[in-house]
Amino acid sequence: MSSERTPAFPSRLPSVGTTIFTVMSALAARHQAVNLGQGFPDFDCDPALVDAVTAAMRQGLNQYPPMPGAAPLREAIAAKIEALYGRRCDADAEVTVTAGATQAILTAILCCAGPGDEVIVLEPCYDSYVPNIELTGAAVVRVPLTPGTFRPDFGKIGAALSPRTRAIVINSPHNPSGTVWSAADMRRLEELLAPTNVLVISDEVYEHMVYAPLRHESVARYPGLAERAFIVSSFGKTYHVTGWKVGYVVAPAALTAELRKVHQFNVFTVNTPMQHALAAYMQDPAPYLQLPAFYGAKRDLFRAGLAATQFRLLPCEGTYFQTVSIADLAVPERDLPEGEFCQWLTREIGVAAIPLSAFYGDGFDQKVIRFCFAKRDDTLRAALERLARL
Repeated sequence: MSSERTPAFPSRLPSVGTTIFTVMSALAARHQAVNLGQGFPDFDCDPALVDAVTAAMRQGLNQYPPMPGAAPLREAIAAKIEALYGRRCDADAEVTVTAGATQAILTAILCCAGPGDEVIVLEPCYDSYVPNIELTGAAVVRVPLTPGTFRPDFGKIGAALSPRTRAIVINSPHNPSGTVWSAADMRRLEELLAPTNVLVISDEVYEHMVYAPLRHESVARYPGLAERAFIVSSFGKTYHVTGWKVGYVVAPAALTAELRKVHQFNVFTVNTPMQHALAAYMQDPAPYLQLPAFYGAKRDLFRAGLAATQFRLLPCEGTYFQTVSIADLAVPERDLPEGEFCQWLTREIGVAAIPLSAFYGDGFDQKVIRFCFAKRDDTLRAALERLARL
């Protein structure tokens, strides 16, 4: 078909191109590099979880489930929230199963923001937040996390609040930095928002990857936040099945009612057999309770190897990401912009990483890159052997 006959129309996302994750993964494949860029495991999930999907299919659970999600899964989610964070929520009115966390976040933003509103994001931030806000017609208000530590700056957050502020998107454990918000951080946000009507969209997809002595401070633990929050999590991250694209949103009934108005028309519902399999698998909490030890061992292996290089390690309190400074490397390429350095690292050293500048609207370059250590130990060792050349 000739493109000359395609009607022209203004782009809804004129500044959006191919994501850095797609670019770096393609480059890694082209150069046979170890891909520590995109955040997904290179190992399989528990075979018992796959068996549970097969069992659900064979039981005939293959038609549409209820729009908010299969009841057994919503009940299992509610039980987990109460057991871990002490907040009792109504599985029928306050829990919605989504097609992954990305859809959950988009749906939450779509249901609460529109032209004339402002939504605050804390940079560096996951790359879907800003386009999601732009699709609503709301204005994006960017507030930087503290460079180097990536801790929230509540003075700057407070200064960014205005009568037009509809919501703030927060993320802990934080992608890309691996920083974890403290109880004091949560209480400070609770105090800051108390006199406002600002909603919270809390991206908690790495909730089960927080390393001792810290714990995950879910918004669900803090009544003043929970009453105004959409809490988002991901089974893909928790159970090593990122391709399944199943997540959920927990929110008060009034917020959930608005969320579901959008949810029913952008995905309607989520695949049935996987919902029932997840519900059955969740009856044993051990698989997610042991994640800190599982990923903590990978983190320690990777950090020990990096410590023998000229990369300067930044703290990793949670997630499966490790950030490092390239400023002290004894190679001339350290002076390249982060993005160009990551391409050089992929081509010449054979390890793919992601520049932190990709998580900032203005491409802020602080000589920091991100590795993903959600990989088999032999994959990590292969990457470390190559990085040792630097």
